[in-house]
Amino acid sequence: MKRMLMGMILLSIMGMADFSRSDSGVVTDSVTGLQWQDDYSDNGDKEKAANWEDAITYCESLELDGGGWRLPNINELNSIIDLNRTSPAIDAIFQYTQSDDYWSSTTNIGYSYQAWSIYFGNGYRNVYDKSDSNYVRCVRSRL
Repeated sequence: MKRMLMGMILLSIMGMADFSRSDSGVVTDSVTGLQWQDDYSDNGDKEKAANWEDAITYCESLELDGGGWRLPNINELNSIIDLNRTSPAIDAIFQYTQSDDYWSSTTNIGYSYQAWSIYFGNGYRNVYDKSDSNYVRCVRSRL
């Protein structure tokens, strides 16, 4: 598992992700097998922002294209960064991305009141109090 996660990070850094977009606003990475939310019609076509607990609840209740969504861990979220781009540092196939922080499900070790996020302005990792508000992008394994 650790090797797979490191591979996802390297694929992202090397720009080797292979994305496609469905009509329902789901972006699939055929390299990692992950599917990403890129439809926010349930939120008035605006990217969802929430505190960490609400972000988890939002993803788990998301019905987009059949459900099965969850908040991504930090390595999964890192896998969609494109360091060849800035503001946002993500492939252009994603139509809805703020150049701001997006939550991961990964708690900061030693500080259980914090969780990791990725700033999509430049692809850097940050930690925030779980009570803070950040953007949310849900993920699921390919069905």
